[in-house]
Amino acid sequence: MNELGFIPVTLVPAVWIVAAYLLGSIAFGILVSKLFGLPDPRTVGSGNIGATNVARSGKKSAAILTLLGDVFKGWFPVWLALQSGMTMWVVSAVGLAVFFGHLYPIYYGFKGGKGVATALGVMLAIDPMLALAAVLTWIAVFAVSRYSSLAALVAATLAPVYAWFLLANADNAIGVSDYVQMVLVMSVFLIWRHRSNIKKLLAGTESGFGKKK
Repeated sequence: MNELGFIPVTLVPAVWIVAAYLLGSIAFGILVSKLFGLPDPRTVGSGNIGATNVARSGKKSAAILTLLGDVFKGWFPVWLALQSGMTMWVVSAVGLAVFFGHLYPIYYGFKGGKGVATALGVMLAIDPMLALAAVLTWIAVFAVSRYSSLAALVAATLAPVYAWFLLANADNAIGVSDYVQMVLVMSVFLIWRHRSNIKKLLAGTESGFGKKK
């Protein structure tokens, strides 16, 4: 017998990872917009399915629901894996699976969002202090710049540093836990997914809240 009863023990990690990816593929931005009768976020603004683009519809409640949904889907499978006693590498793989599900959702032709809220949910499940550090960084940068993309980029850049101090495992041969490596991978992809925003920020054409281009 094992955690899933009828599934061989050797396949249990694969089941967790696949399930996390499928959950991550759910696009709350699209579902919430449809629920509120708003345009598909892929067809307006930046074309992103995340809360920031949904907020441009003028419906704050829709943006908040999108944010909460994306955070929850990142948090839940990782939290559940931890509660189920999964090893560190399995929990890390589950975190990456749900994150990549958001970036490359199977339900939407593998064209998803940038992963900021989902990554936050993953970090929240691993260590609330790590998530808090990332959120405070985002808030500080956004308060000064009014650019959501810039705030996300700075938070993503600093997240591995925060993870190093909070999650580094001295027992690991290289002094870095699987969790730190997971955060580093998410950060790299977060920055990569924001490459168009980086170009706009450098060109001075990025859209900021309360700012003109």
